[in-house]
Amino acid sequence: MAFTIRPAGEGDLTAVGALHYRSRAATYSGFVPTDALEAVPASSMVDYWTERWRYERDTHQLTVATEEGGEVVGFTYLGPDEEPHTGILHAIHVSPDLLGRGVGAALMADALEKLAAAGWRHAVLWVLADNAHARGFYERGGWAPDGVRRDDFIGRALVHQVRYARPL
Repeated sequence: MAFTIRPAGEGDLTAVGALHYRSRAATYSGFVPTDALEAVPASSMVDYWTERWRYERDTHQLTVATEEGGEVVGFTYLGPDEEPHTGILHAIHVSPDLLGRGVGAALMADALEKLAAAGWRHAVLWVLADNAHARGFYERGGWAPDGVRRDDFIGRALVHQVRYARPL
């Protein structure tokens, strides 16, 4: 599959929000209740990314993977973490029908390069504890759980998250 990785622009935000919605619905459906996933509609995900772009575009990087026709098929979002010398990969999502086709691996490699180029020495990310597929992907890429956990909500469903870390 041919795709291009490039910095996102304002014109990509609708596609990023829609892809984020589809990715979450497909990936989390085995362990997050459907009503919780549906509590955040696709339009809200578009609004979410539009707001983040507005307030964080000077300190964060949104990157998209696009097919030859220009369709957004994946994205990453990264920026500074609260811990010194540490960058955070806030999001990496790939179109559910393209999982295992190299898009995620290419986006991850690009994100790690950008995190290192920003001068950070460490990187962290948060993953749902029950998301075995994503956890395996991160572990194959050199990430490891660092023992820090937190709880959050998707809709009204309480979800447990695990922080992963790696040196850059």
